[in-house]
Parts: sequence; structure tokens; C-alpha cells
Amino acid sequence: MLSASDARPKAGQLQSFLMSETPFFKVSGVPLIRHDAYRWEIPITYQQGMRVPGRIFASESLLAALSRDKALEQVAHVAHLPGIVMYSAAMPDIHWGYGFPIGGVAATDPQNGGVISPGGIGFDINCGVRLLITPLSERDVRPKLAELIQALYQRIPCGVGQSGSIRLSPEEIRRMVMIGPRWAVERGLGFEEDLEFTEGRGFMEGAEEASVSLRAYERGRDQLGTLGAGNHFLEVQTVDRIFDKETAGTFGLVRDALTLMIHSGSRGFGYQICDDFLELFSGTLAKYGIRLPDQQLACAPVLSPEGRLYLSAMSCAAHFAWCNRQCLTALARQSFESVFGAECPAAKVRVVYDVSHNIAKFENHKAEGELRKLCVHRKGATRAFPPGHPELPLPYREVGQPVLVPGDMGRCSYVLAGTQRAMDETFDSSCHGAGRCMSRSQSLRDARGRNIGEELRKLGIFVRGKGNKTLAEEQPSAYKNISDVVDVLHEAGLAKKTARLKPMGAIKG
Repeated sequence: MLSASDARPKAGQLQSFLMSETPFFKVSGVPLIRHDAYRWEIPITYQQGMRVPGRIFASESLLAALSRDKALEQVAHVAHLPGIVMYSAAMPDIHWGYGFPIGGVAATDPQNGGVISPGGIGFDINCGVRLLITPLSERDVRPKLAELIQALYQRIPCGVGQSGSIRLSPEEIRRMVMIGPRWAVERGLGFEEDLEFTEGRGFMEGAEEASVSLRAYERGRDQLGTLGAGNHFLEVQTVDRIFDKETAGTFGLVRDALTLMIHSGSRGFGYQICDDFLELFSGTLAKYGIRLPDQQLACAPVLSPEGRLYLSAMSCAAHFAWCNRQCLTALARQSFESVFGAECPAAKVRVVYDVSHNIAKFENHKAEGELRKLCVHRKGATRAFPPGHPELPLPYREVGQPVLVPGDMGRCSYVLAGTQRAMDETFDSSCHGAGRCMSRSQSLRDARGRNIGEELRKLGIFVRGKGNKTLAEEQPSAYKNISDVVDVLHEAGLAKKTARLKPMGAIKG
């Protein structure tokens, strides 16, 4: 719970944007200064060695839930990174993670000793979300929903370590990780338009296939077109509410339209790259004289040989993840066509957008009054570019980037639009989902004696997963209420609510 503290921050310790008479709170022993209903600060004086304050975007009720983990402590730890600018930020879905909290955002300045930290990107590099829109409606699909979910489940392998039908030779996988989803499009697994509506067109500069270990290639060679496990999913949804008709229309979203959301990443390929570089970076701290409160934040200067090598390998993993979602898109299109025939041909299942949420990118942002090229870490956070941003697809440039925020499989998901305020306050970032509020072991205990699949079926939601354990771990109550999280984004002005998507069915790993 939040409790008012008798202690008051000393004069001059707070950033100028804070109000001098704001209440001073503590959550799990971490001091917080309330700026307004959705903005909170961890003062730079909280820990010796913090280079910037922490900034958390959350409601009071979401903050209170953080008393059960150490996520706020991790926000403070991230503020120790060399070269970090402005603040260590956290989105409203924040929860404990490896190194960075999930929902953590930090930008470092390479020209001023800024570092790159694999813990600020995550093990599943470029895990992300893709939204597709179909020509079907809920009324079209409801009679064949079970058949559709079964078709998707049969075509798309899901679960830990599952192999797919797309097998790559050593030469092919090396080419694929250099060019990303274009590899799939060149092989008939998609359309040129799919690339246009993928973040950065699914490409990052600097990828070098030689920077990746043989073990990573071995783990990834048969995992294209596979969903993975944990919170990864493919969900059939319908647009059940429109908040902004003009923006939703620009994205192609109308009431009762049937959508498909895909959540997956770089699978064992990206995991192995993260593992490899965490081992390498464990020796770089002493080499570069970096002192940190948590070894999980192991890092190297962006411009160092080690930093450049990691960025190159990370770009390869990002390409793998985008290509994986492209292959999953092709398999999903085949499934829809097999069930609905001429009513839903593959060419009519269009990509609305594809966003990344475990990645670092070089972007231009204003910091301390000047425009700088920064290395922006997003760990469980996604871009939220405003209207007019030159990297947006031309059709979206007047309304802003589609921000895809999935919820749990029992409630809803949201599409929002990026804003200028996100550009000004969060390095153009938004949250990536609801955020867990139960550990997996706690979820299993909570679900003991229950049939989660049957509970969802009674709500009209048909789910297939790798056994009861997966569904128990991923039960809706294991997650924060996505509407509470999205309301913070909307009310704080970081993203604008555009449409709500209601789940009809899903496959889970």
C-alpha cells in the first residue's frame, strides 16, 4: 500500500518539473514523489550512484500492486547506467524482470559514455505484436470458431522448443538474419505491403551474421513459424468498441471487424544471443570501470568493441523475430483461407501494424535542451510515434503510430495511437501489455482444481493450448486489468485510445 511518509525531500534535490508541495510516498521502501495522478518520481538521492531520477507512469492502484515485487528498486538500479539521460522510466504495466523491470525504458548517450545492456532488451529479443485485419465479421466467424482455432492450432507449432515446417540450411539462416522478413516475402510468405506496415520495415542497420554463435544458429534453424511458450499467443478478436472513429478508420478498424493478434519473438535464437552476451559482458564491467548495484545490468559502452558486437547480434535476432511473425502471418492466412475459402483469401488478411517491445534502437530525442542520437532500451515497452513522424507508414502519418497493447485472453486488448507527449516524456514509448500480477507458480496454485479452458468457453472464448498447465499459468487473473493500464496511457497523454478488441479464441504455447 502507499503510505504518506513523514520524511520530506530536501530542497534542491528534485527536478524542476516537480511541484514543491507534492506528497512523498513509499512503496516497498522506495520513496516516490507524486507529480500528478499518473506521474511519480524516485529522487536521484534515493541511492548513491544514481545518475538520474526514476519516473513511473501509473495510477495509485497500480503502484500499490508493486508492493509485492522489486520492480521499483530495479527502476532505481537502471538509473546507475553510465551515459543515461533524463531519467529511468517505467510504463504502467511495470513488473519485476531480469535487470530492467519489464515495462522499463532508458536512453543512453553513446557520445558521453552511454552503454548498451542486454538486460534492458531481454532474452526474447524483438518479442513483439502484430495485428491483422480480415474481411470477416464476428457473425461470419462464430459458427466456425472452433474449426478456425483448430486449423490455426494444427498449422502453427506452439510450446517450448517446438520445431516448425520451415527448415533452413546454414546458408539460408545466415541470409535470413541479415535481411529479416524480406526473406519470407521473397519466398511467397507474404506481400510487400506487409513490410511497409512493420516497424522500421522489419530491418535494422548493422546486422552481421558472423556476430552470432553457432549454438544460436543451431537453436533457430527450425523455429521459424513457431509461436513459442509462456505468454506468446495467437488470438482471434473482434472490434467491439471504437473510441476515435477517424483514427480507427485510418487503421482500417471498424465495429465488429474480425482481427488477429500475433505475439511472438526470436525464440531460441534470440535467447541464446542474450545468454552469450551476458556471459561476455560479465567481464566488461571491470574492464571499463563500471560499477552497478545489480550484475544483471551487465553492460558495455555502445561504442566499444563488445557493445558494437552485441548490437550487431541483436539486430540479427530482431530480423529473426520479424521474419518469424511474417511466417506466422502466412500460416494464419492459410488457416483462414482453408476454413472460409473465397470469403477470406490470404490477400485480404492485411497487416495493420507490427511493433517491437524488447529491443534497443538509435533514435533522435531532445535531452537537456538539445537533439541527440540516443540508444533507447525498451524492455517490455513499445514505440508510440506521434503524428508527422517520418518513420511512420504514409497512410498513418497524420494520426500517429498504431500502439498495440494486448491484454489477457479473457478480457480485451487495445489499439491506441502515439502522441507528441510520448515523444516529449518517454522517448516515444508506451507499454506493451497488461503486465503480470501473479507469478507462474502462484497462478498454478490459484488454478488448482479448475478448468481454465472450460471457464473461458463459458464466456464464448475458445482456447487451445499445450495442456492445462499453460492455460493455468496464463489465466486472465494472472494479469493486471488491461483497461486500468491503458487508462493511464490515455489520461497521461502518452497514447490515445482508438479501439478495443474482444477475444473470441486463441492458441497458446
